[in-house]
Amino acid sequence: MSVSETPCRVLAVIPAAGTGSRMKSNGNKQFLSIEGVPVVARTFCAFADHPRVDAIVVVASPGEEARMRELCASYATARILAVATGGATRQESVRRGIAAALAEDSAPIDAAIPTVVLIHDGARPFVSDETIDRCIDGALAHGVCAAAMPVKDTVKVVDAERRVLSTPERATLWGVQTPQAFRLPELRRSLAHAEAAGFEGTDDVSLAEAAGLPVVLVEGDYRNIKITTPEDLEVAKALVRSRKGR
Repeated sequence: MSVSETPCRVLAVIPAAGTGSRMKSNGNKQFLSIEGVPVVARTFCAFADHPRVDAIVVVASPGEEARMRELCASYATARILAVATGGATRQESVRRGIAAALAEDSAPIDAAIPTVVLIHDGARPFVSDETIDRCIDGALAHGVCAAAMPVKDTVKVVDAERRVLSTPERATLWGVQTPQAFRLPELRRSLAHAEAAGFEGTDDVSLAEAAGLPVVLVEGDYRNIKITTPEDLEVAKALVRSRKGR
């Protein structure tokens, strides 16, 4: 049996509680429209439409839970189990989302059937089915994985005055995306270690790295962009228009 044929339960946690200060807009960037559809709706629909994803939890900013629930209801999908309230940091928001997913999931945890948890930025609305599949399979095979793509630009390491210190070999550099995927035992170990050590990671798999767990990168997609700035939003609109034109 291949990895892709292995029976498993897949839970998706979508943190969408960031303030989006670099977007320079009034309100949460997750609710901004891309050709008539809010950013986060495009994101959670990508997972709701995927045949291997069993359940979804969306994490909203405090005070925006009702608005997020209304949005989830508008794009009605029974796979969204709950809208959780985010914390002060992304890491805390993810932790709350995972807790809500495990609490709300009606299917009992079966040791014989692995549970895979996908963590995906609410502001990455163009994740493909193929990327989701590779992340699920990567977690099943290795325990922890993340979508990523090779860096195209030459990268410089600089000091505080922006003087160049070194130029890393480009072939060794990958830009990490989401989903980032864990088998449930590895996820629990990563979270427990981070809490005990007071470790705050810049992404989810860095918690696994800190806990001494191996992390494998799987192929993502250059179109799997994160909507962070006004320029990103324009690129996103162009991507949608190009798809409609096919």
